[in-house]
Amino acid sequence: MAYGQEIIVKVVESKDDLRKFIDFQYELYDGDCCFVPPLKGDIKKYVMGETNCLNQSGPSVKIIALKDNKVCGRSLVGINEHLNHYKGLKEGYISLFECIDNQTVANAMFDYARDWLRKREMMLLKGPLSLPCGDDNRGVLLDNFKDPTLIMNTYNKSYYKDLFQKYGFDKYFDVYAYKSDKSSSNIERYEKLVPYAMKKHKFSLHPLDKKNIDKDMKDIQTIITKAMPKEWDDFMPPNDDEIKLIASQLVPFADTDFILIARNESGEPIGFNIALPDYNEVLAKLNGKLYPFGIFKFLYYKRKIKKLRFFVLFVIPEYRDKGVSSAIYFSMYSSALKKGYEFLEGSTIWEYNKPMMHDIEKYGGVIYKTYRIYKIDI
Repeated sequence: MAYGQEIIVKVVESKDDLRKFIDFQYELYDGDCCFVPPLKGDIKKYVMGETNCLNQSGPSVKIIALKDNKVCGRSLVGINEHLNHYKGLKEGYISLFECIDNQTVANAMFDYARDWLRKREMMLLKGPLSLPCGDDNRGVLLDNFKDPTLIMNTYNKSYYKDLFQKYGFDKYFDVYAYKSDKSSSNIERYEKLVPYAMKKHKFSLHPLDKKNIDKDMKDIQTIITKAMPKEWDDFMPPNDDEIKLIASQLVPFADTDFILIARNESGEPIGFNIALPDYNEVLAKLNGKLYPFGIFKFLYYKRKIKKLRFFVLFVIPEYRDKGVSSAIYFSMYSSALKKGYEFLEGSTIWEYNKPMMHDIEKYGGVIYKTYRIYKIDI
Protein backbone atom coordinates (compact mmCIF):
# COMPACT_ATOMS: atom_id res chain seq x y z
CA MET A 1 0.00 0.00 0.00
CA ALA A 2 1.51 3.34 -1.07
CA TYR A 3 1.34 6.54 0.98
CA GLY A 4 2.64 10.10 0.64
CA GLN A 5 6.27 10.86 -0.21
CA GLU A 6 6.49 7.38 -1.80
CA ILE A 7 6.11 5.56 1.51
CA ILE A 8 5.11 1.94 0.90
CA VAL A 9 3.70 -0.20 3.71
CA LYS A 10 4.33 -3.87 3.00
CA VAL A 11 3.08 -6.96 4.81
CA VAL A 12 5.86 -9.28 5.98
CA GLU A 13 5.40 -12.43 3.93
CA SER A 14 8.78 -13.75 2.80
CA LYS A 15 11.89 -14.76 4.71
CA ASP A 16 13.58 -11.66 3.34
CA ASP A 17 10.75 -9.47 4.66
CA LEU A 18 11.10 -11.08 8.07
CA ARG A 19 14.85 -10.51 8.06
CA LYS A 20 14.29 -6.84 7.24
CA PHE A 21 11.65 -6.57 9.99
CA ILE A 22 14.10 -7.95 12.56
CA ASP A 23 17.24 -6.21 11.32
CA PHE A 24 15.67 -2.75 11.26
CA GLN A 25 15.74 -2.49 15.06
CA TYR A 26 19.48 -3.22 15.15
CA GLU A 27 20.14 -0.67 12.39
CA LEU A 28 18.03 2.04 14.03
CA TYR A 29 19.78 1.79 17.39
CA ASP A 30 23.29 1.16 16.13
CA GLY A 31 25.66 3.04 18.43
CA ASP A 32 22.99 3.85 21.04
CA CYS A 33 24.50 2.80 24.37
CA CYS A 34 21.13 2.36 26.11
CA PHE A 35 19.86 -0.15 23.56
CA VAL A 36 20.65 -3.77 24.40
CA PRO A 37 20.53 -5.96 21.25
CA PRO A 38 18.45 -9.09 21.85
CA LEU A 39 19.75 -12.35 20.46
CA LYS A 40 18.60 -12.52 16.86
CA GLY A 41 17.53 -16.13 17.21
CA ASP A 42 15.37 -15.26 20.21
CA ILE A 43 13.79 -12.20 18.62
CA LYS A 44 12.91 -14.24 15.51
CA LYS A 45 11.08 -16.79 17.65
CA TYR A 46 9.40 -13.96 19.53
CA VAL A 47 8.05 -12.09 16.50
CA MET A 48 6.88 -15.38 14.96
CA GLY A 49 4.88 -16.21 18.10
CA GLU A 50 6.94 -19.22 19.15
CA THR A 51 7.59 -17.89 22.68
CA ASN A 52 4.27 -16.17 23.34
CA CYS A 53 0.57 -16.55 22.53
CA LEU A 54 0.54 -14.32 19.46
CA ASN A 55 -0.75 -16.98 17.10
CA GLN A 56 -3.23 -18.56 19.51
CA SER A 57 -4.85 -15.30 20.61
CA GLY A 58 -6.10 -13.97 17.29
CA PRO A 59 -5.11 -12.54 13.91
CA SER A 60 -2.07 -10.31 13.51
CA VAL A 61 0.04 -8.81 10.77
CA LYS A 62 3.65 -7.67 10.67
CA ILE A 63 4.40 -4.69 8.44
CA ILE A 64 7.44 -2.78 7.25
CA ALA A 65 7.47 0.75 5.84
CA LEU A 66 9.73 1.36 2.84
CA LYS A 67 11.08 4.62 1.43
CA ASP A 68 13.31 4.45 -1.63
CA ASN A 69 13.25 0.66 -1.13
CA LYS A 70 14.83 1.02 2.31
CA VAL A 71 13.12 -0.01 5.55
CA CYS A 72 12.26 3.05 7.63
CA GLY A 73 9.68 1.61 10.02
CA ARG A 74 8.06 -1.57 11.27
CA SER A 75 5.17 -2.64 13.46
CA LEU A 76 2.92 -5.52 14.41
CA VAL A 77 -0.85 -5.09 14.59
CA GLY A 78 -3.09 -7.67 16.18
CA ILE A 79 -6.31 -8.58 17.92
CA ASN A 80 -6.36 -10.49 21.20
CA GLU A 81 -9.67 -12.23 20.66
CA HIS A 82 -9.44 -14.11 23.96
CA LEU A 83 -9.12 -10.88 25.94
CA ASN A 84 -11.80 -9.12 23.90
CA HIS A 85 -14.24 -11.97 24.52
CA TYR A 86 -13.39 -12.16 28.23
CA LYS A 87 -13.79 -8.41 28.75
CA GLY A 88 -16.49 -7.68 26.17
CA LEU A 89 -14.22 -5.39 24.13
CA LYS A 90 -13.62 -4.67 20.44
CA GLU A 91 -9.99 -3.54 20.53
CA GLY A 92 -6.81 -4.06 18.60
CA TYR A 93 -3.22 -3.49 19.63
CA ILE A 94 0.04 -2.29 18.16
CA SER A 95 3.38 -3.76 19.22
CA LEU A 96 7.05 -3.85 18.20
CA PHE A 97 6.77 -0.32 16.80
CA GLU A 98 10.01 1.15 15.47
CA CYS A 99 10.38 4.17 13.17
CA ILE A 100 12.83 6.76 11.92
CA ASP A 101 12.21 10.36 12.95
CA ASN A 102 9.66 11.00 10.23
CA GLN A 103 5.98 11.69 10.93
CA THR A 104 4.92 10.67 7.41
CA VAL A 105 6.39 7.20 7.88
CA ALA A 106 4.72 6.79 11.28
CA ASN A 107 1.40 8.06 9.90
CA ALA A 108 1.53 5.51 7.10
CA MET A 109 1.95 2.64 9.57
CA PHE A 110 -0.73 4.01 11.90
CA ASP A 111 -3.12 4.44 8.96
CA TYR A 112 -2.49 0.86 7.90
CA ALA A 113 -3.10 -0.39 11.45
CA ARG A 114 -6.42 1.45 11.75
CA ASP A 115 -7.59 0.31 8.30
CA TRP A 116 -6.65 -3.30 9.08
CA LEU A 117 -8.53 -3.22 12.40
CA ARG A 118 -11.51 -1.33 10.97
CA LYS A 119 -12.02 -4.10 8.41
CA ARG A 120 -12.22 -6.50 11.35
CA GLU A 121 -14.82 -4.33 13.12
CA MET A 122 -12.58 -3.18 15.96
CA MET A 123 -13.35 0.16 17.61
CA LEU A 124 -10.14 1.10 19.47
CA LEU A 125 -6.40 0.80 18.89
CA LYS A 126 -4.09 0.67 21.91
CA GLY A 127 -0.35 0.42 22.31
CA PRO A 128 2.43 -0.18 22.19
CA LEU A 129 1.52 -3.33 24.14
CA SER A 130 3.23 -6.63 24.89
CA LEU A 131 2.40 -9.52 22.64
CA PRO A 132 -0.20 -11.82 24.25
CA CYS A 133 1.26 -13.66 27.28
CA GLY A 134 4.13 -11.18 27.41
CA ASP A 135 5.39 -8.73 30.00
CA ASP A 136 7.78 -6.84 27.76
CA ASN A 137 7.93 -4.11 25.09
CA ARG A 138 5.13 -2.21 26.84
CA GLY A 139 4.55 1.49 26.26
CA VAL A 140 6.62 4.35 24.86
CA LEU A 141 9.46 5.49 27.09
CA LEU A 142 8.81 9.16 27.89
CA ASP A 143 11.84 10.04 30.00
CA ASN A 144 15.22 8.86 31.24
CA PHE A 145 17.05 7.87 28.09
CA LYS A 146 20.33 7.52 29.98
CA ASP A 147 19.93 4.61 32.42
CA PRO A 148 20.43 1.15 30.90
CA THR A 149 17.43 -0.93 29.87
CA LEU A 150 16.79 -4.02 31.99
CA ILE A 151 15.75 -7.45 30.74
CA MET A 152 12.54 -7.60 28.67
CA ASN A 153 11.86 -3.88 29.02
CA THR A 154 11.33 -1.11 26.52
CA TYR A 155 13.80 1.35 25.10
CA ASN A 156 12.96 3.67 22.23
CA LYS A 157 14.00 6.91 20.60
CA SER A 158 12.97 10.09 22.43
CA TYR A 159 10.87 11.29 19.48
CA TYR A 160 8.48 8.32 19.61
CA LYS A 161 6.01 10.12 21.89
CA ASP A 162 5.73 12.91 19.31
CA LEU A 163 5.03 10.42 16.53
CA PHE A 164 2.08 9.03 18.48
CA GLN A 165 0.74 12.34 19.78
CA LYS A 166 0.97 14.22 16.47
CA TYR A 167 -0.97 11.47 14.76
CA GLY A 168 -3.80 11.92 17.26
CA PHE A 169 -3.20 9.25 19.90
CA ASP A 170 -4.26 10.12 23.46
CA LYS A 171 -2.92 8.78 26.73
CA TYR A 172 -4.48 5.49 27.80
CA PHE A 173 -2.40 4.74 30.90
CA ASP A 174 1.15 5.24 32.09
CA VAL A 175 3.21 2.38 33.46
CA TYR A 176 6.21 2.89 35.71
CA ALA A 177 9.62 1.49 36.45
CA TYR A 178 10.77 1.87 40.05
CA LYS A 179 14.36 1.66 41.20
CA SER A 180 15.83 0.72 44.53
CA ASP A 181 19.34 -0.07 45.67
CA LYS A 182 21.13 -1.01 48.87
CA SER A 183 21.22 2.57 50.08
CA SER A 184 17.56 3.38 49.46
CA SER A 185 15.78 0.23 50.64
CA ASN A 186 14.04 0.22 54.01
CA ILE A 187 14.63 -3.48 54.57
CA GLU A 188 15.78 -3.16 58.18
CA ARG A 189 12.34 -2.19 59.50
CA TYR A 190 10.92 -5.51 58.26
CA GLU A 191 13.43 -7.80 59.94
CA LYS A 192 11.12 -8.22 62.93
CA LEU A 193 7.78 -7.37 61.34
CA VAL A 194 7.89 -10.06 58.65
CA PRO A 195 8.56 -13.06 60.96
CA TYR A 196 5.80 -11.79 63.27
CA ALA A 197 3.31 -11.53 60.38
CA MET A 198 4.21 -14.98 59.06
CA LYS A 199 3.70 -16.55 62.48
CA LYS A 200 0.47 -14.65 63.23
CA HIS A 201 -1.19 -15.34 59.89
CA LYS A 202 0.33 -18.81 59.48
CA PHE A 203 1.89 -18.66 56.05
CA SER A 204 5.29 -19.62 54.65
CA LEU A 205 7.39 -18.89 51.57
CA HIS A 206 8.71 -21.49 49.13
CA PRO A 207 11.14 -20.98 46.24
CA LEU A 208 10.00 -22.17 42.83
CA ASP A 209 10.62 -25.91 42.61
CA LYS A 210 11.94 -26.68 39.14
CA LYS A 211 11.57 -30.41 39.81
CA ASN A 212 7.86 -29.94 40.41
CA ILE A 213 7.35 -27.08 37.99
CA ASP A 214 3.92 -28.23 36.81
CA LYS A 215 2.51 -28.18 40.35
CA ASP A 216 4.06 -24.81 41.19
CA MET A 217 2.84 -23.24 37.96
CA LYS A 218 -0.65 -24.58 38.65
CA ASP A 219 -0.46 -22.85 42.04
CA ILE A 220 0.63 -19.62 40.35
CA GLN A 221 -2.29 -19.92 37.93
CA THR A 222 -4.68 -20.37 40.89
CA ILE A 223 -3.30 -17.26 42.61
CA ILE A 224 -3.61 -15.11 39.50
CA THR A 225 -7.18 -16.27 38.91
CA LYS A 226 -8.20 -15.37 42.47
CA ALA A 227 -6.15 -12.19 42.80
CA MET A 228 -6.46 -10.39 39.45
CA PRO A 229 -8.93 -7.49 39.78
CA LYS A 230 -11.91 -7.77 37.45
CA GLU A 231 -11.63 -4.08 36.52
CA TRP A 232 -8.24 -4.56 34.86
CA ASP A 233 -9.34 -4.43 31.21
CA ASP A 234 -5.86 -5.21 29.93
CA PHE A 235 -5.40 -8.57 31.63
CA MET A 236 -7.06 -11.91 32.11
CA PRO A 237 -5.95 -15.01 34.03
CA PRO A 238 -3.78 -17.37 31.95
CA ASN A 239 -5.25 -20.63 30.68
CA ASP A 240 -3.45 -23.98 30.90
CA ASP A 241 -1.54 -23.56 27.64
CA GLU A 242 -0.45 -20.05 28.56
CA ILE A 243 0.79 -21.12 31.99
CA LYS A 244 2.87 -23.88 30.37
CA LEU A 245 4.37 -21.31 28.03
CA ILE A 246 5.25 -19.04 30.95
CA ALA A 247 6.92 -21.98 32.67
CA SER A 248 9.01 -22.79 29.61
CA GLN A 249 10.25 -19.18 29.56
CA LEU A 250 11.01 -19.06 33.28
CA VAL A 251 12.91 -22.27 33.85
CA PRO A 252 16.05 -21.54 31.76
CA PHE A 253 16.63 -18.14 33.38
CA ALA A 254 15.10 -18.39 36.84
CA ASP A 255 17.02 -18.07 40.07
CA THR A 256 14.55 -19.77 42.38
CA ASP A 257 15.47 -17.51 45.30
CA PHE A 258 13.70 -14.72 43.40
CA ILE A 259 10.51 -16.59 42.48
CA LEU A 260 8.57 -17.30 45.65
CA ILE A 261 5.19 -18.88 46.34
CA ALA A 262 3.43 -18.12 49.62
CA ARG A 263 1.24 -20.87 51.09
CA ASN A 264 -1.01 -20.95 54.13
CA GLU A 265 -0.88 -23.58 56.89
CA SER A 266 -2.98 -25.93 54.75
CA GLY A 267 -0.53 -25.66 51.87
CA GLU A 268 -2.89 -23.63 49.70
CA PRO A 269 -1.21 -21.02 47.45
CA ILE A 270 -1.96 -17.43 48.51
CA GLY A 271 0.67 -15.28 46.77
CA PHE A 272 3.69 -15.29 44.47
CA ASN A 273 6.20 -13.07 42.73
CA ILE A 274 8.51 -13.28 39.73
CA ALA A 275 11.87 -11.52 39.53
CA LEU A 276 14.72 -12.30 37.15
CA PRO A 277 18.41 -11.40 37.01
CA ASP A 278 19.09 -8.67 34.47
CA TYR A 279 20.46 -10.75 31.62
CA ASN A 280 20.67 -7.56 29.59
CA GLU A 281 23.98 -7.02 31.36
CA VAL A 282 25.19 -10.11 29.51
CA LEU A 283 23.41 -9.48 26.22
CA ALA A 284 25.06 -6.06 26.00
CA LYS A 285 28.36 -7.91 25.52
CA LEU A 286 27.10 -10.22 22.75
CA ASN A 287 25.86 -7.81 20.05
CA GLY A 288 22.87 -10.02 19.26
CA LYS A 289 24.87 -13.22 18.58
CA LEU A 290 25.39 -16.18 20.88
CA TYR A 291 27.48 -18.32 18.51
CA PRO A 292 30.20 -19.19 17.84
CA PHE A 293 31.99 -17.37 20.67
CA GLY A 294 29.20 -15.49 22.43
CA ILE A 295 28.33 -18.53 24.53
CA PHE A 296 31.64 -18.17 26.41
CA LYS A 297 30.93 -14.52 27.11
CA PHE A 298 27.44 -15.44 28.29
CA LEU A 299 28.73 -18.02 30.76
CA TYR A 300 31.36 -15.62 32.04
CA TYR A 301 29.28 -12.47 32.41
CA LYS A 302 26.13 -14.07 33.82
CA ARG A 303 28.05 -14.61 37.08
CA LYS A 304 28.66 -10.87 37.30
CA ILE A 305 25.06 -9.65 37.02
CA LYS A 306 24.31 -6.94 39.59
CA LYS A 307 20.70 -6.04 38.79
CA LEU A 308 17.29 -7.65 39.20
CA ARG A 309 14.00 -6.90 37.51
CA PHE A 310 10.89 -7.49 39.62
CA PHE A 311 8.01 -8.30 37.24
CA VAL A 312 4.92 -9.17 39.19
CA LEU A 313 3.42 -9.89 42.61
CA PHE A 314 -0.06 -11.20 43.35
CA VAL A 315 -1.73 -11.94 46.69
CA ILE A 316 -5.25 -13.37 46.94
CA PRO A 317 -7.79 -10.97 48.51
CA GLU A 318 -8.23 -12.68 51.89
CA TYR A 319 -4.49 -12.47 52.60
CA ARG A 320 -3.91 -8.88 51.59
CA ASP A 321 -2.87 -6.60 54.47
CA LYS A 322 -1.50 -9.63 56.32
CA GLY A 323 2.15 -9.10 55.45
CA VAL A 324 2.39 -11.54 52.53
CA SER A 325 3.71 -9.00 50.03
CA SER A 326 6.11 -7.60 52.65
CA ALA A 327 7.40 -11.09 53.39
CA ILE A 328 8.04 -11.72 49.69
CA TYR A 329 9.82 -8.39 49.28
CA PHE A 330 11.90 -8.98 52.41
CA SER A 331 12.94 -12.48 51.39
CA MET A 332 13.84 -11.40 47.88
CA TYR A 333 15.81 -8.36 49.07
CA SER A 334 17.70 -10.47 51.60
CA SER A 335 18.64 -13.04 48.97
CA ALA A 336 19.69 -10.32 46.54
CA LEU A 337 21.98 -8.68 49.06
CA LYS A 338 23.59 -12.00 49.98
CA LYS A 339 24.27 -12.75 46.32
CA GLY A 340 25.84 -9.39 45.64
CA TYR A 341 23.04 -7.73 43.70
CA GLU A 342 23.09 -3.96 43.96
CA PHE A 343 20.05 -2.69 42.05
CA LEU A 344 16.38 -3.65 41.76
CA GLU A 345 13.92 -2.45 39.15
CA GLY A 346 10.21 -3.03 39.68
CA SER A 347 8.43 -2.73 36.32
CA THR A 348 6.23 -2.18 34.49
CA ILE A 349 3.59 -1.19 37.03
CA TRP A 350 0.34 0.25 35.71
CA GLU A 351 -0.71 3.51 37.32
CA TYR A 352 -3.98 1.94 38.43
CA ASN A 353 -2.10 -0.73 40.42
CA LYS A 354 -1.96 1.41 43.54
CA PRO A 355 -1.34 -1.46 46.01
CA MET A 356 1.86 -2.55 44.28
CA MET A 357 3.05 1.02 43.90
CA HIS A 358 2.46 1.54 47.61
CA ASP A 359 4.33 -1.66 48.53
CA ILE A 360 7.38 -0.72 46.46
CA GLU A 361 7.44 2.81 47.82
CA LYS A 362 7.35 1.43 51.38
CA TYR A 363 10.60 -0.35 50.56
CA GLY A 364 12.22 2.86 49.34
CA GLY A 365 11.53 2.43 45.62
CA VAL A 366 11.15 5.56 43.50
CA ILE A 367 9.85 6.01 39.97
CA TYR A 368 12.72 6.55 37.56
CA LYS A 369 11.16 5.72 34.18
CA THR A 370 7.69 6.36 32.78
CA TYR A 371 6.20 4.57 29.80
CA ARG A 372 2.96 5.63 28.10
CA ILE A 373 0.39 3.42 26.42
CA TYR A 374 -1.70 5.30 23.88
CA LYS A 375 -5.19 4.84 22.44
CA ILE A 376 -7.07 6.12 19.42
CA ASP A 377 -10.55 5.50 18.05
CA ILE A 378 -10.73 3.48 14.86
